[in-house]
Amino acid sequence: MRIAVTGSIATDHLMTFPGRFADQLVADQLHTVSLSFLVDNLEVRRGGVGANICFGMGQLGTRPLLVGAAGQDFDEYRAWLDRHGVDTQSVRISEVLHTARFVCTTDADHNQIGSFYAGAMSEARQIELKKVADRVGGLDLVLIGADDPEGMLRHTEECRSRDIPFAADFSQQIARMDGEEIRTLLDGATYLFSNEYEKGLIESKTGWTDAEILSRVGHRVTTLGKNGVRVERAGEEPIVVGCPEENAKADPTGVGDAFRAGFLSGLVWGVGLERAAQVGCMLATLVIETVGTQEYTLRRTHFMERFTKQYGHDAAAEVQGHLPETAA
Repeated sequence: MRIAVTGSIATDHLMTFPGRFADQLVADQLHTVSLSFLVDNLEVRRGGVGANICFGMGQLGTRPLLVGAAGQDFDEYRAWLDRHGVDTQSVRISEVLHTARFVCTTDADHNQIGSFYAGAMSEARQIELKKVADRVGGLDLVLIGADDPEGMLRHTEECRSRDIPFAADFSQQIARMDGEEIRTLLDGATYLFSNEYEKGLIESKTGWTDAEILSRVGHRVTTLGKNGVRVERAGEEPIVVGCPEENAKADPTGVGDAFRAGFLSGLVWGVGLERAAQVGCMLATLVIETVGTQEYTLRRTHFMERFTKQYGHDAAAEVQGHLPETAA
């Protein structure tokens, strides 16, 4: 099963200011703020939802195809993804724009000042999925993740016109989209991914009820935070899967991406929806225990011990044979 993941490719530049932003603000001069902060450290992390999902799938050995746009500064990031089992040959490289970048400074009170530079991400609309499909001999599913909004719409319409099954996954772009755009993106999707808050927002913006949305998609997959995930299909009982107990909560960033990576890998393995959701929850737990979205290491024995403890020996027997031998 060949799965292409479209979505953002970005780096996060995270800095820490040891003081308080509030102490640097003069009340009667807020209309003309000009400040510079001497920061203590800088962390550069790889990110972007498309790259995060593909990294997780690569860790599970399912060789995803990353489809997105980056700048000529992408070489090091590309090498990292290639080493971790991701097919990056369909990434468009902009001739004029840098890879998308989030720059953020956090003060001692955990207040943040940040900027997001879309950069090359805006060229995702120029990517044609047919060329991706032709290169690999066809696509079985395209996940359309948060990206350039016009690119998301164009990918969706192309999937419909070429009869390629697709999964709708708006995540952070849902805030800027109107009801008509959301209806266009989800109608006919094989899978619709969201968290519980986004689920309500989708219903509010589209004007469609939960039942109406279920009638328009194959499966509705709703992540429930610490309570796991719910997978629904019209006319069938929902599948609810809980999360393994976490050892620590280091950083929630990228947890949803990791769930999708595990779930999609389960589909590639053909283990069924419940098992796929369990794999997704297990991978998400590993990510929440790690600072950074692509800094975790999947160790086969450790993964299976925790998976077995949470979901039982029968579930583990179905999954174990699919984990790559390299995940020692």
